[in-house]
Amino acid sequence: MLSSSKKHPTILFYSYFCREVKESIEHLTREPHIADIIRVVGEIEAKPSGGLYIDLLESIISQQLSVKASETIFRRFLLLFDNGYPDVSVLSLMTPEQLRLAGVSQQKAQYILSAARFAKEHNLEQKRWDDMPDEEIIQFLTQIDGVGRWTVEMLLIFSLRRQDVFPVDDLGIRRSMVRLFGLQESGRELKKRMIQLAEAWRPWRTTASLYLWRWKGQF
Repeated sequence: MLSSSKKHPTILFYSYFCREVKESIEHLTREPHIADIIRVVGEIEAKPSGGLYIDLLESIISQQLSVKASETIFRRFLLLFDNGYPDVSVLSLMTPEQLRLAGVSQQKAQYILSAARFAKEHNLEQKRWDDMPDEEIIQFLTQIDGVGRWTVEMLLIFSLRRQDVFPVDDLGIRRSMVRLFGLQESGRELKKRMIQLAEAWRPWRTTASLYLWRWKGQF
């Protein structure tokens, strides 16, 4: 048997991830509302991709599109590159007209090029995200044209798997919480109430959000 110091990094990461999920479930089940959802939904799996740069490009392409349409366009986008990967040095020199060959809209083509140039300038592919708190990452990446807070929160959850992200502006999260807690508020008051209720889920609001999304699908 390998010693812990010689285990493959992926194995070590997976072991850590499993412990994290266990700890988050133990904490969340202390709050009766989310505990009910956990019992209904059961075990969920959402391992981080770790590829924030490529996920950022895909998120821009997928904005306001169905899952099927966005997947099709993203595949066509990747085919624009010889090795199927949008190398930042290549992408940053492309034109909107070249990107439109993949079915990308003119506006999204501009956003993608903005993201590529930002990625090249700040070396996003090699950046040490562990050294940056969530809010700092949000402020950093929303400098990119077409990238808002919600987009970065999705990257924090699904690319970096930050533990305590609560995307209060997400429609799915909002619908689930309105139903779960019987909320009557609207607008700013609803948002304020959601944030207050989610405090009980700290420091595992990411896991709570994953359960709220999954539960939404069972309406």
